[in-house]
Amino acid sequence: MVTALSPAARTEAIARMAEQELDILVVGGGVVGAGSALDAVTRGLTTAIVEARDWASGTSSRSSKLIHGGLRYLEMLDFGLVREALTERGLLLNRIAPHLVRPVQFLYPLQHRVWERPYVGAGIALYDAMAYTSGTAHGLKRHRHLSRKHALAEAPCLRKDSLTGAIQYSDAQVDDARHTLTVVRTAAMFGALAANGAQVTGFLRQGERVTGAAVTDLETGNTFEVRAKQVINATGVWTDDTQGLADTRGQFHVRASKGIHLVVPRDRLPSSCGLILRTEKSVLFVIPWGRHWIIGTTDTDWSLAKAHPAASSRDIDYLLEHVNSVLNSPLTREDVEGVYAGLRPLLTGESESTSKLSREHVVGHPVPGLVVVAGGKYTTYRVMAADAVDEAARTMDARVPDSCTDQIPLAGAEGYRALWNQRRALAATHGIHVVRVEHLLNRYGSCIGELFDMLRENPSLAAPLPGADDYLAVEARYAVTHEGARHVEDVLTRRTRISIEAWDRGVAAAPAVADLMADVLGWDEEQKKREVELYLIRVAAERESQTKPDDETAEIARLEAPDIAEL
Repeated sequence: MVTALSPAARTEAIARMAEQELDILVVGGGVVGAGSALDAVTRGLTTAIVEARDWASGTSSRSSKLIHGGLRYLEMLDFGLVREALTERGLLLNRIAPHLVRPVQFLYPLQHRVWERPYVGAGIALYDAMAYTSGTAHGLKRHRHLSRKHALAEAPCLRKDSLTGAIQYSDAQVDDARHTLTVVRTAAMFGALAANGAQVTGFLRQGERVTGAAVTDLETGNTFEVRAKQVINATGVWTDDTQGLADTRGQFHVRASKGIHLVVPRDRLPSSCGLILRTEKSVLFVIPWGRHWIIGTTDTDWSLAKAHPAASSRDIDYLLEHVNSVLNSPLTREDVEGVYAGLRPLLTGESESTSKLSREHVVGHPVPGLVVVAGGKYTTYRVMAADAVDEAARTMDARVPDSCTDQIPLAGAEGYRALWNQRRALAATHGIHVVRVEHLLNRYGSCIGELFDMLRENPSLAAPLPGADDYLAVEARYAVTHEGARHVEDVLTRRTRISIEAWDRGVAAAPAVADLMADVLGWDEEQKKREVELYLIRVAAERESQTKPDDETAEIARLEAPDIAEL
């Protein structure tokens, strides 16, 4: 049985954190923090993880949702990073999270004759070779060269004069927020204490040594202390802020880089696979996402508020302009269903060597008792986590076992493939269309049985949510009882992706979701109304920010919506 991140479990976790000294306290509930908690607890270390807002509420729910080796890093000759990422891609696809990570094909249109095909082809061939020779490409198709005619057959959305041919290759994708949440649940399953809505307000000290943290439960306002032999700071773009609580200058600093993505209907771009396009700065992806496409991303400095980076009109126009340069039927603003913006934690430093790290990660020990992990990319979160725990363990008296997370399937992975093969029988048994069963299996894996149990007790939960037919009411209920959701925003933005997939961005679904959450969380009518109003204000503020010309004016508009964590 997988541990439920229920309201009662959260209350118990907070109480137990304050009872005795832990081995490891992880600060930050993004994918690296979640991975660090899982790594530590599976080495036999007593572990807790706290997150000020919601699991994956920062960068880890706002990525391009790709699990990939980083094809463009080959051009930078960063072979080590690519090899490491390809290994992780293989582990996630085949062992760690086969229910959440799946293959996706991309078309790379060639625009220049003679030189481009051998140049790009050699890079993609090396990319495939590195995966196949390391045994991490199981289930992925090999790349292939296509003529212009064959490329247009694969992607009829492309203009004939936009390419001379193409190369098709395979990578993988993931729902980043669901994956991060599942890592937290898996850590809890092995005994880690987990609490979202729990903000670190300061570090405990004995002389120079950090010995724990002062934490405020933002749901109740109560403050408590968590003592730990080592604290791991895994707060991404907030790394410098968190280090500041320890009154220490870090060995490196994190710069925030904003990336935005657009979500458009699948039928607007006829294509059997995704696209990867070169831009003057980097690359642009058009990524299949269920009944939608995700188009991204930008890469611009961001020095404003980190909690809610805003997408400006300029950002949206940039993406539309670049993708339209190759489309035979250009996209317009009216085609955009959803927009989301996230911040990448890029490393900067006082030395040239540190500045060069960029997308690689580093682990530091700025003061005794405090380990900092920063940088990196989503795909290599498990390696980052293992390195952070290695550093924390180095100063412990007893020998700590090596990391074993490369052998640990996440919650829902065990038995997933057998259940997938049985999906038609499951549909018949539970009276649900097989497409619904496939949807649930690809989100919950073998934990689907818990949702079926809820449906048996209350068949009305099989109804789809208003304005979001892809999602069932049972999923909103399960988000509260098993997945730690505390607010309507948590359900519509991260437990599901209604906020970016629905034309109204979840406005119609919000009251129904509040009703489904209310009795579990003890909300009265006033609290339900408040939760819905806050969500609607947020949607309105996001829409308004996306009409503004630049970051500064977009941020002012976005911050018109209050942050639930601050209320």
